[in-house]
Amino acid sequence: MDLRQLEYFVRVAELGSFTRAALALDVAQPALSRQVRLLELELRQSLLTRHGRGAAPTEAGQVLLEHARGILHQVEHARDELARLRGALAGRVTLGLPPSVARALAVPLVQAFGQQLPEARLSITEALSASMQEQLASGRLDIAVLYNAQPVPGLDIAPLARDELLLVQRATAPAGPTGAIALRELTRLPLVIPSRPNAIRMHVETVMAAAGCAPRVALEIDGVATILELVEGGAGNAILSRHALAGVARPGAFALRPIQAPDGQPLHIPLYTAVSALRPGSATQQAALTLLRAQAQKHLGSF
Repeated sequence: MDLRQLEYFVRVAELGSFTRAALALDVAQPALSRQVRLLELELRQSLLTRHGRGAAPTEAGQVLLEHARGILHQVEHARDELARLRGALAGRVTLGLPPSVARALAVPLVQAFGQQLPEARLSITEALSASMQEQLASGRLDIAVLYNAQPVPGLDIAPLARDELLLVQRATAPAGPTGAIALRELTRLPLVIPSRPNAIRMHVETVMAAAGCAPRVALEIDGVATILELVEGGAGNAILSRHALAGVARPGAFALRPIQAPDGQPLHIPLYTAVSALRPGSATQQAALTLLRAQAQKHLGSF
């Protein structure tokens, strides 16, 4: 099998379209299609189902996709190690961040990466923690930052930082209590909250259940921007991380209140780094992980 053919096949399978894959790879679509077809002929298997909306892997394609990701990852790893021998940290590092963390960390991290690892490339993906665990296992991510991570076979996790959770209310809401709000008092407030398995949703429910109460869910909405629009429109209140509110277009439209946990401390959710325990990280990936930790300490605070 040709590495180029494997790369082309993976991009088509992941993007679900020959057109999008050709644009991403900067190759002509007929050439891309020809290489994928040659791969199918060699393997004597149909790897992709073509349809009006694009293309999707067949059962055989799904099997090859998992192997191809690992093969391409190992090739990249070998290139990184050879670059290390000539004194350079090069290669591509794929990093997954929760959207709220990306708001606070992505820009300074990219700037620091460019300064300290100029020959390497950083690719950042925003996704939910559950999705990023799957991408780590499949080799699509080298490093991920996960909310409230639990031990999982095949992953090495380590504490990174803590993110404070705040009650977000409409600033023009009727006057009422201000300052910190006790966790139990949240049961009186209708919440606009992400659907399960969102990590913050699961954490809030777990902490409230331990305190003998439960959130009053008014709406389930996935997406910070939409949640904030609904809060501003008076549909309810939200519980979001402090960093999710970084760069909000209309900060004056919202009132932020700390949430007091049962132990009397502000409510936080822990953040962890996660890497594959099955694939050794390259020197470039290790350097990127060290850089990530330094930037997290600077912009997110200590664990």
